Amino acid sequence: MGRVYATSEDYVRFTGQTAPAGIERLLARASEDVDSALLTALYCTDAGGMPTEADVIDALRDAVCAQVEYQQETGDTGTGAAGRWDSVSLGPVALSGRKDTASGPEALDLAPRAHRALRRAGLLEVIE
Repeated sequence: MGRVYATSEDYVRFTGQTAPAGIERLLARASEDVDSALLTALYCTDAGGMPTEADVIDALRDAVCAQVEYQQETGDTGTGAAGRWDSVSLGPVALSGRKDTASGPEALDLAPRAHRALRRAGLLEVIE
């Protein structure tokens, strides 16, 4: 498993909500999303690749919590499958209205609050 930047306790503090079932898995997937958003970011890390500066630690934690919160609100499980179909049935399988999805770096569905936390910490390039 890769680096995970937040705990279930962090999620509860950040959202004020009870942690959903499978929170550790959701936090791990959200941490992967944040890592993908930061492919070109420069910040100090320890030997395990974890950030060492308090403002970066806080930004990554908040971004991961915001990403899970966003996925919970949009019905995503962290797999990226949510929002790809207008309607889905499982018996006997019916999918309709496939939505176009981007590929490459722009395909990352980063939560707005996660994006803001990373940008405020200077970890994302500001494009104007």
